Amino acid sequence: MDIAVTTLVERIARTLAGLDHSANGAGSETSAATSVDETWRAYLAQADAVLRTIREPSGAMSAAGDPAIWSAMLDAAIAESETV
Repeated sequence: MDIAVTTLVERIARTLAGLDHSANGAGSETSAATSVDETWRAYLAQADAVLRTIREPSGAMSAAGDPAIWSAMLDAAIAESETV
């Protein structure tokens, strides 16, 4: 399994920025990489809200794996987000 080199909150923030800037989302840029690099930090509060929202697993998620592990991983991602 691959391990990410960036924090989960940064990856979420970059995705949100990409949705706003890219023509593949709500934006108009055909290549939004530079805009995303310049603006992703402005999306950190929204990304943190996403992390806190998905902290509790759904019934289907709990059936697929250990919900305590999921919660622990999200708690770690939230703690890590405070250092970004």
